[in-house]
Amino acid sequence: MFNFKSKSILSICTLFIILTLVLAGCGSGQTNENQESSGTDSAQNESTDSETRDYETDKGKITIPAHPKRIVTDYYGGEILSVGGNLIGVEPSAFDNPFIKDKLKDTADVGYPVNVEKTLELQPDLIVVMYDDNYEELSKIAPTVHIPYGTATDIYKTVELFGDLIGQSEQAETFIADYEKKAAEGREKLKGIVDENTTVGLYELTDKGELWTFGDNAGRGGQAVYNALKLNMPSKVSNDNQTAQLSLEVLPEYAADYMFMTVYDPEKKGDALKEFKQSNVWNGLDAVKNHRFFENDFDTFYRYDPIAITAQIDLFVDLITKSAEQNK
Repeated sequence: MFNFKSKSILSICTLFIILTLVLAGCGSGQTNENQESSGTDSAQNESTDSETRDYETDKGKITIPAHPKRIVTDYYGGEILSVGGNLIGVEPSAFDNPFIKDKLKDTADVGYPVNVEKTLELQPDLIVVMYDDNYEELSKIAPTVHIPYGTATDIYKTVELFGDLIGQSEQAETFIADYEKKAAEGREKLKGIVDENTTVGLYELTDKGELWTFGDNAGRGGQAVYNALKLNMPSKVSNDNQTAQLSLEVLPEYAADYMFMTVYDPEKKGDALKEFKQSNVWNGLDAVKNHRFFENDFDTFYRYDPIAITAQIDLFVDLITKSAEQNK
């Protein structure tokens, strides 16, 4: 027989065993619950990653990822980056774009036309092209969207298009808000320097001596100057054609109060520019006499992606304000 002390010890041991079993059961239930929760989260993430949608293109309706994670493009690098896309491959000239080259450190050069083998190695889940070279081959690698040059006619439509394409509409809205803020700040800085009658012209001289003028949607800073800063074109320049070739003799008819000229001279010979500056036409321009004629770097001002357009606002504002200070 157990005495009272033994019974007490037995009762305590029994109680300890029961509590241990209860706690173990609770722990087991919690573990299962966590595992189920973790499994649910994984399933949700997998569902998001694999979610697709139909997208209408000029090649017909295709199925694309709702939120692509690995994007290859030819000439739409800046557009995709502007709305937060993960760009893993782009054509070579993008690396000369001063506004996005820092964002391309982990991006591969896929050549142009886009190299099929290189693209296959990158394993993209979406390919976006301006030109449809190799379209059929690329389409076998991943869904390929052809967006022809000129599809979007301004920064608003461009950002909206690409934000929708890669499922980043909120990022697109944020980008446009920042752009509009930058544009408003630029216009404010130019108050008292330019007025409603001030004209600004955009030109380009090629290494072959060809002379061109540009509207608001052909690069060379057109959207920054005419749309963001709302400055006036010379009376003879029109957006109807966007670009027009001029002879040197008629340049004074297309001249402006402020004249910005890019020089396309890939071999850096400088012959065409030297000849241009020795001409009587150049020396007779009011913009030259008033220190309002600017030679702009081609790679900087040729660009027309949303990131470049936004950055060009400050560049033009700085050039115009510095000219005003010089003329005081």
